[in-house]
Amino acid sequence: MAGKRGALIVLEGVDRAGKSTQSRRLVEGLRAAGMRAELLRFPERTTEIGRLISSYLEKKSNLEDHTVHLLFSANRWEQVPLIKEKLNCGINLVVERYAFSGVAFTSAKENFSLDWCKQPDVGLPKPDLILFLQLSTSEAAKRGDFGNERYENTFFQEKVLQCFHHLMTDKTLNWKTIDASKSIEDLHDEIKSIAEKVIQKVQPKPIGELWK
Repeated sequence: MAGKRGALIVLEGVDRAGKSTQSRRLVEGLRAAGMRAELLRFPERTTEIGRLISSYLEKKSNLEDHTVHLLFSANRWEQVPLIKEKLNCGINLVVERYAFSGVAFTSAKENFSLDWCKQPDVGLPKPDLILFLQLSTSEAAKRGDFGNERYENTFFQEKVLQCFHHLMTDKTLNWKTIDASKSIEDLHDEIKSIAEKVIQKVQPKPIGELWK
């Protein structure tokens, strides 16, 4: 593939850390700076698989834990052709949650190893930048609507946070930890500055494969 490709930028963090707001703001900021940028969210709830996941997260249905994990992974894989196409067209993709959320949330449950949880996502497009919005679980619990969805309780979120920290020790990935307790504006400025540097850097490079 000749020419400049887009960057794959992922925002991760515990629930209510500000990922939705900052993902949206980043896309707006990049566009305002004259760059092509689009937003993706996982789970992508509009597909058939996504609707099953959405029903589960909203506590309207129950699914076995291994099944749920594999559905989340399948939900990412069904978007891979689109992700690659857009990146190769020079569009920067800002992704709210990715495989790291999938692994962190499942491995926080009883009897799930990190390695087993990672396997279904091996080979997904590798992010060029993973921005981890660091927020204490007690602060997250004070934010609006916390508790509405299945995994939103402080004890579980604390375990999820530990799993994220374990994933962040992987030196083959470009993790950046951001203090998510800052004001929305300060947080946006910091994220945009980091993202713009990465976008310039990755343009001539091929898309990588996650955990390979």
